[in-house]
Parts: sequence; C-alpha cells; structure tokens
Amino acid sequence: MSRRPTVDTVRRAVRSTRAWARVVAPGALPDFLVIGAQRCGTTSLHRYLAEHPQVRAATGKEIQFFSIHYGRGERWYRGHFPAPMAGRLSFEASPYYLFHPRAAERAAATLPRGRYIALLRDPVERAYSHYSQTRSYGAEPLTFAEAIAAEHDRLAWALRAGPDSRAAHAVLRRHSYAARGRYAEQLERWFRHVPRERIMVVRSEDFYADPASTYADVLEFLELEPYLPPRFAQHTRRVELGGPPPEVAQALRDYFVPHNARLAELLGWPDPWPVSDISV
Repeated sequence: MSRRPTVDTVRRAVRSTRAWARVVAPGALPDFLVIGAQRCGTTSLHRYLAEHPQVRAATGKEIQFFSIHYGRGERWYRGHFPAPMAGRLSFEASPYYLFHPRAAERAAATLPRGRYIALLRDPVERAYSHYSQTRSYGAEPLTFAEAIAAEHDRLAWALRAGPDSRAAHAVLRRHSYAARGRYAEQLERWFRHVPRERIMVVRSEDFYADPASTYADVLEFLELEPYLPPRFAQHTRRVELGGPPPEVAQALRDYFVPHNARLAELLGWPDPWPVSDISV
C-alpha cells in the first residue's frame, strides 16, 4: 500500500490541531474557493494562485470544511486562514466540494459573497485518473471494468446513512469514478445556491494547453492584478496505470453523451470534449 494516505492523514491532523489552537483568534473567512473537480488540475491552480502577491492560501490544500468537517464549526474553519488584510484575498481548494451533496448550500450560507472556480476534465479521462489514484493508494481491489460496474451499488450502500456518514465520505471520495463526471447535475446544484456570475467554470484541457491564458482569466474573474508565476508546471500526484481497456472507455463515452450534452446546454458550450481532444 502507498504511504501517501498515511502521510496525508498526519498532515491533516497537524493542520487541524493548529486550527483548534487558533480558535481564540481565528482568521478571516476565505474570499474564494476552488471547488473541483478531482483529478482536473486543482493542485496546479492552487499553487499558481497561492503565488500571487495579492493572495494568501489556507494552511493547506483540501480543508474539506463544507464537505467532511462542517460539524467542527466556523471558528475551526477560520483557524486555517490568516487574519484579514486590506488588498489581499484568501482562499482554499477542496475538489470534493463540487461533488458533495451539501457543500454548495453550506458554502453559500457561510460565504454569501464568495466566488468559486470549478475545473472540468474529460469525464472518461478523469474517471480513469481517479481510479489510478485510488488503486495506487491500495484502496481499490477491483479492475477498472469491475469498479465501474460496482459503482452504483457501492454509492447506494454508502449513502444509506446520509452523505455525511463516515462510510459515505470514504466511498464517495474513493469510488465515485463515473458519478463525478456527471458535471451538469453538480453545477446545477451549485447554481441553485450561488449566482452564476460568481462561479467560473474552466475546461481542464484549456488550462493544460495554455495555463498562462487560463490563469489570466481566473485573475480577471477574481478582480486581481495580472501576474505571471515564475514558471508554469503541472503539479499533481497523478499515478496513471496505462489506460483503460478500450471497450470500457467506449462504454463510458457512450454513457456520458447525454450528460455532456446537458453540460453544454447549461454552460452554452459547444461539445466540451470533441474526439480530437481525447487521449485515451
């Protein structure tokens, strides 16, 4: 099994302890969030934004307050952020927020003037990258085909006690390979709680192809001054295991046709992932 889950657990425990220690003098709530999706470039965007001189990041990536740790309260959340400073924005990035059933409502209530950024990647590539990561952590014993076939029952079982149960968090985060690629239904949930003009949606492939241009658009959306990080490089823990079996990839492409069409209509996009863009 990979050591990464253990390392992450320790890091989060230390970060949480420090946050509790700061509750007597907590920081300001964040001005914006990177809400997802998982395996879509959120780590790279987080690092680029954190380098901006007018931006201050939270104590780490994936605070997961609006998804996993909401019960710890707002003061605990504030403990992850610096004190307010004129002319500076603070933020965090937790890619589970886009997918979690209650994160949008919670974020809208806590951050009524917040802004949100979502990155969306070809859902088949995203699903296999997600599977590769889970498999590398030792948390997925099934083949990709078996995992896709088992996904519906896995998620249904996990949600029996609601989306905030421990079982739900574990399964929704690890085994939601296809479900997380149904982007339209996730964005529609966010749009019900947050005005559309405060949510920026970025195609990951555009970000990968021209990070400087996409980054400039994000800065404009956040009303920040133009800035160019020292260098652009993809930051990720991605561990790819080759590619999915062609027949599984094709079945997923067929599955996502209506969901991609719904997304295109929702955002006014053309075909989000034409065949020429697809690498699997």
